Order: sequence, then structure tokens, then C-alpha cells
Amino acid sequence: MSIPAGFDELIHPATRLSVVALLAATEWADFAFVRDSLSLSDSALSKQLHTLEEAAYLELHKEGGGRKRRTRVRLTDRGRTAFEGHVAALRAIVEGAGPPASTETPPQQRHPSGAGR
Repeated sequence: MSIPAGFDELIHPATRLSVVALLAATEWADFAFVRDSLSLSDSALSKQLHTLEEAAYLELHKEGGGRKRRTRVRLTDRGRTAFEGHVAALRAIVEGAGPPASTETPPQQRHPSGAGR
């Protein structure tokens, strides 16, 4: 089986896929909201955001300073396009994994007790 077009190895790991899916539903999200929604530590989320930011899939905006520092994050157009392509590729994989369509009627099962005859 070949990998469908649009499948994105960078987005595919569960944590990154969860981050991108959450961000796809909004324009901007606070770091704390993403962290709490996905039950991640600050460091685990920071690592995933950094990876996605390096790929230009998301943008970070930091405001304020010290204890009042606020970090907001959003998907870029490139990130949104990559996510949509990845979702389409996953759907293609899932749809291709179903049982083959058959027009034949399955044979009747015989029961050892003689029931079902």
C-alpha cells in the first residue's frame, strides 16, 4: 500500500496531530489553553510548538514580560493546508482498509445443534 498524497510525517505523531487539530478550530489560542486541553507539560508542549514553528506550520506571539508574559499560537496558512492534506490522506487510508465490496450473499452458517436450518 502506498502512502496517499498529503500524508505529513511531521504532523502525524499523536501529540503534534492533537496540537494542530486543536489550533485548526480557532484563529489564536493561548499557550495555557493548548497545554491544559491536551494535558501536556509546559516543556512537552514547547517542544512540539518549536518543531511545528520550524516547519512554518505555526506562529507564536509573545506579549508582556516576567510573570505577566502571555504566549499565543496559531496555524499559518501553510500549517492549515498541511493539516487538511494530512486529514484527507488519513481518510483515504481508512476508507481503503475496509472489507472488499461483494455482491455475493454470504453462505448460511450451520449450527452444530441443527438450529438455523
